[in-house]
Amino acid sequence: MTATSERQTTGRSRGISYQQLLDTDTHPVPQCLREQSAPYLGDHDVPVAYYTERRYHELEKQKLWAKVWQFACREEHIPEPGDTYVYDIADRSYLIVRDRDGAIRAYPNACLHRGRQLRDGAGRVTELRCSFHGFCWNLDGSLRQVPCQWDFPQIDQDKFHLPEVRVGTWAGFVFINPDPGCEPFEEFIGVLPAQFERWDLANRFVEVHVAKRIAANWKIAQEAFSEAFHVVATHPQLLPGIGDANSQYDVWGNVSRAITPNGTPSPHISWVPTEQEMFDSMVDRRLDEEPVLEVPDGMTARELSAKASREALRPIVGDAIDEFCDAELVDSLDYSLFPNFHPWGAFNRIVYRFRPNGDDHRSCIMECLYLSPFSGERPPPAEVHWLDFEEDWMQADELGSLARVFDQDSFNMPKVMSGLLSATKPGLTLGLYQESKLRQFYNQLEEYFALREETPR
Repeated sequence: MTATSERQTTGRSRGISYQQLLDTDTHPVPQCLREQSAPYLGDHDVPVAYYTERRYHELEKQKLWAKVWQFACREEHIPEPGDTYVYDIADRSYLIVRDRDGAIRAYPNACLHRGRQLRDGAGRVTELRCSFHGFCWNLDGSLRQVPCQWDFPQIDQDKFHLPEVRVGTWAGFVFINPDPGCEPFEEFIGVLPAQFERWDLANRFVEVHVAKRIAANWKIAQEAFSEAFHVVATHPQLLPGIGDANSQYDVWGNVSRAITPNGTPSPHISWVPTEQEMFDSMVDRRLDEEPVLEVPDGMTARELSAKASREALRPIVGDAIDEFCDAELVDSLDYSLFPNFHPWGAFNRIVYRFRPNGDDHRSCIMECLYLSPFSGERPPPAEVHWLDFEEDWMQADELGSLARVFDQDSFNMPKVMSGLLSATKPGLTLGLYQESKLRQFYNQLEEYFALREETPR
């Protein structure tokens, strides 16, 4: 690994850069899209063992999931006092509760008597009562009742309180951290609030929530959505209208970003597509399907796509939609907060979360939420639509055309897992720029593995 803070490559794909593309926008471009941060992150390989060996899964349980801020639910999942939500990660379960005073609290999902989970799922309650023997706590975690209290003289009423887990909130998302000595949530999320200042995700609702079990380590699944490098081989139908290799990648501490432009051709293709061909590619139109829209003479595919999005959103957002530039309505603005939270910027709606499938390091859960704007009263959040290993994303009609793209991605994941188990090369060789989000992730993961537990707070 080269000991320098400067990027050691000046190479880039041919074609228009993202910043040059922004110069052609029909509306003023916000500063957040003009910012660039591409530090040199090293050129070392990532050990295959991080995906395949159980000992690293155990290390993640001890030094990552027990120590890091992580997305648990949306505030709208627990809107009223007494609402509860169960968040599971690896072999641990946590209970998120809306207290009587409106505060959000979180507890390990375990009775202090003999450990039975206090709640099996979401719901509204007036107390937290164990269904095994009936021990009961108030919503604020204070002890409410001990059955046959005469038989437990050792219990101190004031000290038999449910242990609390740290809670943080941002943009309607609820995060927890099991480590009582963790860094403040506001410090952990860094530049994220500033980057999303003009995109009000708090006033969105969960219109779609699909979760699928995949036969691959969670990091394999996550990495398929952390770069556009794979588009040329995995999603070739998109190439006429996506600037995959001209994506911009940025890193700011725990936050990273991949911006992939749409309505511009991939530098991988040797021919020049028409504006109509670019637009058809953007909407993933199949050959046997009629065009969604015809691109008028003198208009670009980017302009038409942005215009169509503005008019579709105008009844909900109002004329404020005119304040957003074409890039905010057209491009893929994929942000990531370490370790596994991926909110997209502007009106993309997408939020991803990746986590182990229970205590199994060779399978995972990938979730996709659509956060949509609304007018009037907030609609209730969508129930989770679960897809098992053998079920395709296409069975989730609510995802629309994105499901077809997900199926292409998911097809690779178990085969990557199988390939890594068979590999003799000990490490994965990553690109210096296009896979910089992956590099940053592993730099941070290794910091948790080696330092976080020993570093005093």
